[in-house]
Amino acid sequence: MSGEGAVSADRAARGGTRRLGPVELSVVIPGPVPDQALTHLREHLDAHCGTGPGAWELLVVDGADDSPADPALVAAAAEEPRIRLVRLGDSDGHNHSHSHSHSHSGSDRGRSHGHGPGRTQGKGAALRAGVLASAGHRVLLTDAVLSTPLDELARLEEALDQNAEQAAGENAGENADQAPAVVLGRSRNRLVRALGIPGIPGFRADTCAFALFDGDRARAAFGASTLDGPAVDAEVLRWVRRQGWQVAEVPVRRRDDGPRVPAPRPDRRHALGDLLRLNAGGLAVAAAFLALSLYVFQGLWADLDGSYLADALQDQNQWEWFVGVTTDNITHLRNPFFTLSQGMPDGVNLMANATMLGLNVPLIPVTLLFGETVTFALVLTLGMAASAWTWYWLIRRRFVHSRWAAAAGGALAAFAPPMVSHANGHPNFVVLFMIPLIIDRALRLCEGRNVVRDGVLLGLFATYQIFIGEEPLLIAALGMLVFCLACLLVDRRRALAAARPLGSGLAVALAVCLPLVAVPLYWQFSGPQSYHSVLHGDNAGNSPRALIEYAARSLFGDPETAGRLSLNTTEQNAFYGWPLLAFGVAVCVWLRRAKAVRALAITGFTALLLSLGPWVPVPRTEIVLPGPWRLMIKLPLFESVIEGRVAMVCAPVLGILLALALDRIVRPRPRELRTLGLLGAAAALIPVLPLPLTVRDRAPVPAFITSGDWKGYVKDGEALVPVPLPDPGQADALHWQVEADFGFRLAGGYFNGPWGPDRIGIYGATPRHLSNLLRDVRYGGQPPEVTESWKAQARQDLEYWKAGAVVLPSQDRDTELRELITGLLGRPPERVSDVWVWRVGPGEA
Repeated sequence: MSGEGAVSADRAARGGTRRLGPVELSVVIPGPVPDQALTHLREHLDAHCGTGPGAWELLVVDGADDSPADPALVAAAAEEPRIRLVRLGDSDGHNHSHSHSHSHSGSDRGRSHGHGPGRTQGKGAALRAGVLASAGHRVLLTDAVLSTPLDELARLEEALDQNAEQAAGENAGENADQAPAVVLGRSRNRLVRALGIPGIPGFRADTCAFALFDGDRARAAFGASTLDGPAVDAEVLRWVRRQGWQVAEVPVRRRDDGPRVPAPRPDRRHALGDLLRLNAGGLAVAAAFLALSLYVFQGLWADLDGSYLADALQDQNQWEWFVGVTTDNITHLRNPFFTLSQGMPDGVNLMANATMLGLNVPLIPVTLLFGETVTFALVLTLGMAASAWTWYWLIRRRFVHSRWAAAAGGALAAFAPPMVSHANGHPNFVVLFMIPLIIDRALRLCEGRNVVRDGVLLGLFATYQIFIGEEPLLIAALGMLVFCLACLLVDRRRALAAARPLGSGLAVALAVCLPLVAVPLYWQFSGPQSYHSVLHGDNAGNSPRALIEYAARSLFGDPETAGRLSLNTTEQNAFYGWPLLAFGVAVCVWLRRAKAVRALAITGFTALLLSLGPWVPVPRTEIVLPGPWRLMIKLPLFESVIEGRVAMVCAPVLGILLALALDRIVRPRPRELRTLGLLGAAAALIPVLPLPLTVRDRAPVPAFITSGDWKGYVKDGEALVPVPLPDPGQADALHWQVEADFGFRLAGGYFNGPWGPDRIGIYGATPRHLSNLLRDVRYGGQPPEVTESWKAQARQDLEYWKAGAVVLPSQDRDTELRELITGLLGRPPERVSDVWVWRVGPGEA
């Protein structure tokens, strides 16, 4: 080799070949490249792109720092100026990967990943170096053995050209981010899939094995990357998606012949390290949400056996009973939609109650091993944290770039005062992690990329949510409907364009969902013990004052004030506080040019109006105004909704607005403005920070139950009658049944069931004369004179309940109750362990 040739070869080996200036296409290969493939590349690029100096360039990246480069490749680079060799770790200034390669957590070859002698960096470092050294208007990424034939490049170029023309026509210069950034060839990376490394949501191609990028955006995306291993594909695609840049996908054929080199053995350990690095921020956010949830439920976890949520009323007893009866039905292969365990002799339609089969069935092993209370605590704690995380995921994916702004928004959406109130005993309104996924899938339908697939997934998501909580799904659907109408007002063109794919996708979703839920819903609305609406009383709507006051378990809350303005401690459905509402209004004014913000403002305002109920009292006056809920109160399904709960729609609305505000506040701006913005957000949030839920000692289960003594008094098919009978006011007997492993049935109970010929929904079993009498005397009523008619009525009611025994535990006024029951039954009780018992089954005198 001549002296000049030797110099050229040396420069090529060190990445020092001169730049050609701007070129149309840069092809980046994380080398080495076999000779046959290199020849094929040159021939194809000449034929496809032309032979001019600005037509194409080929950048081959060598990952070894100190080993000599492939002589054939060095010679080719010296001979052909359009072939450039990039050496990782080169110190002569020509290697453009150095300044961007901050992370070295993975290597395709399983070796260390630094810059020291003998080190080989991974695919991520190689791709980053090659892309950043490129000068092409477009950048093609492919592999060294051309496993995807270069003939497929034309298909990627066609897709990129078509998307660019469409974007230019639709946007008319309004939003350059809608122009396409990358077209992916549909390919697979088994290591990435095996480790669960996420790629671009909504696409089957999860790697950049064969991908065509807009050049400037390729250099921006890879310049922002940090991973050196195989997960760089997912990192880059995720970054592209979060910029709002469009990604297209086309199928490509794979090559079965041609040159081959031995594939390096995947290093799962380093790839797993990449996965953890890639998701470190999300894992930190998830850990923060879990810590916050544990903080809220710390009292319950401190003593699972003896503590009871003080503000749960009887809902904890009821929900633990739902856990237990589901487990009992499934393990004994009984109908999961119905039980005779309480409400004898009519039973309970479990599908018409908040049984949450979607969680209680999968958690049966936990219930069997650790008990119903552990399952109850797990569902609340993990459900709240998971809901916060999926809201965070949705907000970051759709609205903001800042991870921590999205985290703040997700936390507000899941831990807002109404959610903390319902956490006292309504898991179905706390476990909302499917709602953001449903919203995201509906938004994907609006984009119209893959209507059938997204429609199928939406149908499956909705099906699962039905088995977690139907009323939250109905309220969320109402909120989404209002948001769609708001979008129609603020951005008519885009809303109408989205209407067709959305409508088609919803039709697909219904076609998937309805067959899956047909039998359960038939049982719910037409099966035994079904009902048609639920009576909630006249004060189920929110007081206007409740919108600006603080909830009982908020940092600035006053339990007495909140109690006066709400149905009960589990139904404080508004109570956002005036600073947070004022902050939301300020954000809407500040960001009013954003159409999404205007749509959110309309949605939140409408939800607050609807939550006031059919009649709205004007505070401090005698005036009562008709509310907008009057238009919906007679609609099917909505007639059973507690209208005050519609205000819960405002939690994610305020969460999104908070995230949007923080995302802009933390951007580079004068320090004074940034400080002022952060102080404003803090002033809005601090008053509504959640406090831990309070607990009390749980009422002990009588030894008569725990010892199994009840078995001698209640036969199969008979009911145990506690005094007083369990109802929505006192349902400790449900916990007795749980502790007895559902060995006996109960008269009375706490559940939703029908009442009267119209089958109106009520809470608890249909009352009878004896149950009313025992309840009245227990809570202060004067016992009546025992007459023959009272005795006959007592016998009739006991026969109706198929009672085997009446059990009176120790309690207030137990002397009056014992004397009353003795008179009604005509014989004294037995003292068994710690209760009084009357045998009343067939054949008893």
